[in-house]
Amino acid sequence: MDFDAVRNQQDDVYFLTGSEIEEQKLAGKLLPGPTVFVESNAVMVASTSAAHHVTDLAKESICFMIGSSVERSLTAYFGALHKNWLRRPFSEDGEMIDTYNVQNCHAIAGEITTLAKIRLDPGVNQLSSRILPESLTSFPVIAATGTQDAQWSAIVTWTVHTLINAERPETHWYAGGAEAMPIFAPDLGLDKEWQRRVLTSVGNYGDIFNRHLGKGSLLKLDRGLNTNYFRGGLLLSPFLE
Repeated sequence: MDFDAVRNQQDDVYFLTGSEIEEQKLAGKLLPGPTVFVESNAVMVASTSAAHHVTDLAKESICFMIGSSVERSLTAYFGALHKNWLRRPFSEDGEMIDTYNVQNCHAIAGEITTLAKIRLDPGVNQLSSRILPESLTSFPVIAATGTQDAQWSAIVTWTVHTLINAERPETHWYAGGAEAMPIFAPDLGLDKEWQRRVLTSVGNYGDIFNRHLGKGSLLKLDRGLNTNYFRGGLLLSPFLE
């Protein structure tokens, strides 16, 4: 990401993690918004590997980027288990990926979206890979906006909440879909039908996830923690109680 664009408030929306905001000293340059994605650090192995859980990789070599949160996650994970693992640190992404693809390290660790992209290119050996089910750690990615236009920030926030709430099932106890949190805000330029127009145009959060990250995309990621709270995930937005 071009963090100077955030500092200069050049774009409309920024998708950032807490670490990026702190490391780049951006807290005073943006208005933090809702969580749009729960990212996870995970581990990937060859499809033929005998490992089916991260614990199975004790004493095995794992590639990772040096100084990253992934390194800290791996250290904490195996430390809690009182087990050893073989560290294969890298400072260059390409070198790390090539090393993994020729299986000079048994596994590779990284953000789950990054691993899914790496999985798309099997390298010279046409390596088939699978991501292990455990998350080493998880953290939110938020939709942030600049500090100069509060009206725009509010529209972005209510739009994200609308997409998330649209997956909520309707029951006898509470409304679902677009009615879970109807937003009529003329002072923001939002009429009574704007939410339905958004959902007609792009679908709900699940539809968007499926197109770009899930089973309908090349990455084929499971929803996991990015499932709606009412179906056992972490995504939860304001609603009519």
